[in-house]
Amino acid sequence: MQDAKVKKLAMAGVMAAMICVLTIFPHIPLGSGYIHLGDGLILLAVMLLGPLGIPAAAVGSMLADLLVYPVYAPVTLVVKGLMAAVAWLIYRKNDRRRTVLAFIAAEAVMVLGYFAYEWIAVPEFALADVPGNLIQAVAGVCVGLVLTTLVPRLESLTK
Repeated sequence: MQDAKVKKLAMAGVMAAMICVLTIFPHIPLGSGYIHLGDGLILLAVMLLGPLGIPAAAVGSMLADLLVYPVYAPVTLVVKGLMAAVAWLIYRKNDRRRTVLAFIAAEAVMVLGYFAYEWIAVPEFALADVPGNLIQAVAGVCVGLVLTTLVPRLESLTK
């Protein structure tokens, strides 16, 4: 029992590190943000770790922003945490429609969260960044759906 908890906690740390790295490398600058693979890993973290994927997503994404766009780090902690929470609340294993819905809803939180922040903090970027964030959202959903095929194999690592 204790061994499973330790494995899951260790996997959360690994997922946070992977989210950080794949948010930074590779990335394509777009507007005041960038397109990356990290969102797909956020979705994978939630599928594998359940609610423990939420802090992994928030911390991993925030660390990436601390290294690339530090001004966004605090809002990223909140937005990516909320994104992961929404995915976790909707996601159901072996239910493809719920999985797609969870991923789309989570990415919608990301787009709306950054829009709301930019509307308040840097309004000149708010509308201009929506298309880039939508592209990032579509990429995140696509990567997340591809990664669903890895879940059965990776689940054994957390048990």
